[in-house]
Amino acid sequence: MEVSYRCPHCGEENETLVDPSGGSDQTYTEDCSVCCRANLIRVTISGEGTPSIAVEFEE
Repeated sequence: MEVSYRCPHCGEENETLVDPSGGSDQTYTEDCSVCCRANLIRVTISGEGTPSIAVEFEE
């Protein structure tokens, strides 16, 4: 499933794919498609299958 997030470095909106089969708590690093800086993405998938996403700076 596709979810959107704002890059904490440049503020631009990005989209990423979340794989529900990866578990209810997932963490990975993805580069911003605009500024190319790394973002730490934490995804939590609810029991109903709805993802929530938190994005932090990746140093």
